[in-house]
Amino acid sequence: MSADSLTPVPDLVHLRAAGTALVLDLSGDTLPRVLHWGADPGDLSGARLQALRLASLPQPVGFSVDGPVEVSVLPEQSAGWLGTPGLVGHRGGAHFSSAFRVTRGELTVDGRDGGDRPGTLVVHARDEAAALGLTLTVQLTAEGLVRQRATLTNLADTPFAVDAVHLTLPVPPVAVELLDFTGRHLRERSPQRTAFTQGLRMRENRTGRTGFDAAFLLAAGTQGFGNRGGEVWAVHTAWSGNHRTFAERTFHSVALLGSGELLLSGEVLLGPDESYSTPWQYGAYGRGLDEVSARFHRRLRARPQHPSSPRPVVVNTWEAVYFDQDLERLKRLADAAAAVGAERFVLDDGWFGARRDDRRALGDWYVSDEVWPEGLGPLTGHVTALGMEFGIWVEPEMINEDSDLARAHPDWIMATGGRLPGAARHQQVLDLARPEAYAYILERLDDLLTTYPVSYLKWDHNRDLVEAGHRPTGRAGVHDQTLAVYRLLDELRSRHPGVEIESCSSGGGRVDLGILERTDRVWVSDCIDALERQRIQRWTNTLIPLELMGTHVGSPVSHTTGRSHPLDFRAGTALFGHFGIEWDLTSAPPEELERLARWVALYKELRPLLHSGTAVHGDHPDPAYEVHGVVAEDASEAIYALVAHGTSELYPTGPVRLPGLDRDAVYRVCPQAPGDVPDGNAHHWGLRLPWWTPKGVELPGAVLADAGLQAPVLYPERLVLVRATRV
Repeated sequence: MSADSLTPVPDLVHLRAAGTALVLDLSGDTLPRVLHWGADPGDLSGARLQALRLASLPQPVGFSVDGPVEVSVLPEQSAGWLGTPGLVGHRGGAHFSSAFRVTRGELTVDGRDGGDRPGTLVVHARDEAAALGLTLTVQLTAEGLVRQRATLTNLADTPFAVDAVHLTLPVPPVAVELLDFTGRHLRERSPQRTAFTQGLRMRENRTGRTGFDAAFLLAAGTQGFGNRGGEVWAVHTAWSGNHRTFAERTFHSVALLGSGELLLSGEVLLGPDESYSTPWQYGAYGRGLDEVSARFHRRLRARPQHPSSPRPVVVNTWEAVYFDQDLERLKRLADAAAAVGAERFVLDDGWFGARRDDRRALGDWYVSDEVWPEGLGPLTGHVTALGMEFGIWVEPEMINEDSDLARAHPDWIMATGGRLPGAARHQQVLDLARPEAYAYILERLDDLLTTYPVSYLKWDHNRDLVEAGHRPTGRAGVHDQTLAVYRLLDELRSRHPGVEIESCSSGGGRVDLGILERTDRVWVSDCIDALERQRIQRWTNTLIPLELMGTHVGSPVSHTTGRSHPLDFRAGTALFGHFGIEWDLTSAPPEELERLARWVALYKELRPLLHSGTAVHGDHPDPAYEVHGVVAEDASEAIYALVAHGTSELYPTGPVRLPGLDRDAVYRVCPQAPGDVPDGNAHHWGLRLPWWTPKGVELPGAVLADAGLQAPVLYPERLVLVRATRV
């Protein structure tokens, strides 16, 4: 039986869920400390919890303070911690170091069948000398994620300046290796590994959005941890503005992962009774990266607002027509899109004001009389008559200096005071924390969504926030801007609950769990070169499930790299996500359109599996080859892609293992059309792989996972699909 209950808070709190356990120590009156975060050791009685605490206390050897240094989830120097502090701030230069004492707490536990006990601990504390109140919320979700945030309140009559609030989670000494991410426009979320040595590894993002080179997910693990093996502990900051993420190891034998918002100077000055709340910090533990990812994916899928209808096949007009918007041309494109099976048609940049290029008219959110003399009605009518949804591109947070809006309200542009920041992509930032600017954008978008049958907004954000201040004072404003964007999205969703919103930010520059509380998918990257996308999509998938990842089939020659790929590689790459097309289909030969229609049909067949199953990634030893796929939650079926990134030293290619299947079940494994053509020299010479037939082969899941099966030899930058079905 499952029942929520509010219970008295004991000194030791033991929460369990989905194979993960969190043990918190609340003894004394100091802030909670984590005794254990990781694999579930089973049900621990009161006596065993006390023994765990006794066994976990550090030997009091050191010089910062006498006695053991116990580090809370919000570390304090007053406890002897001389690493990165949990609270950085002051009141007129004083009270720089906090010493919070717990005044009360509430524990809500969800008792479930099978022994799981997810729950929420809320702790209220005060620092009487500094006149500060603190509320800490620590959760263990049903998916086994740790979720925590802090709210700081000023209890005095004088202001308190908040410079930073960091929350942390400890990791054990076996975590000796770090994985985080870097990147740039067109190459987002590139993984990098470093040793987890003593000292501080700090990743700071000051771009005003999540950022191309954000840490994204910071993972610490055992030596050589991979997709399927090793222990991994990871944190993510659910925030779409400036933030910092760090890993710290000290000579006190303490290692921890931490994060919080990165506040610019003067951004948060709390007046009497005012509060500041941190973003949610998420922590995930798993055996291998795939288990860590699965926890995040299940959490996102459990949201009430998670898309429940099949993810429609999208056609976006950008790389087909760019700014050359013409009704008849777009109608022909819509006809071609419907013919291959598209279900959503998205009109990109160029439909409003004087927007004939990217230098002008951002902010003038009125349908262009020049391009659309009869409004958008003729196009939306044509699209919907074809049975497709209609979507449209907007970039509400930005403004061109060459725009009617900027000429009328130059003071709405974010700046440090008397000077404008340097333009980027000919853009400045519109100050949405300014009530008049917020009201204008809300009215314009509300009117657009009310006037036309728009079911989808592609919401772009094409520049970093440089010197983003509120005028006329010039006070730093990234924090306020981020919250204003959240409010705007929330209000639009309230007024138009049927409209889906995509987070696009120069491609994949704003991908985080904060923006996904308010949007329905992310645009993974402006680069839709299939080879680049294989890696970008794989690492985006560490946090984001496939149905929330925009993945499109581009034209034969990539717009961003100039690289050429055959259709099967482009479509097979786009299959693993929210499938779309960004290609001038009116110029494609008939045989290409017919084959594209087959890929669209396969996506429609597989999307129930792709968008509900568990994403898996093999630890294949050959760097030239990769195997990834999706396994149904009940392990009844799976789809895998075998991908050749380059040429292999092995010839023929060695066997590949198929991860994630039920080890005790028998599966029929066979090639999946249209991704069943092993394009390579051996295939063209007539040297067939014996099992590569429609009948395939039947093997137990344990054999497929441990021994694998022989992969076909492929040309570089090719892939094939393999389907596994439980017999």
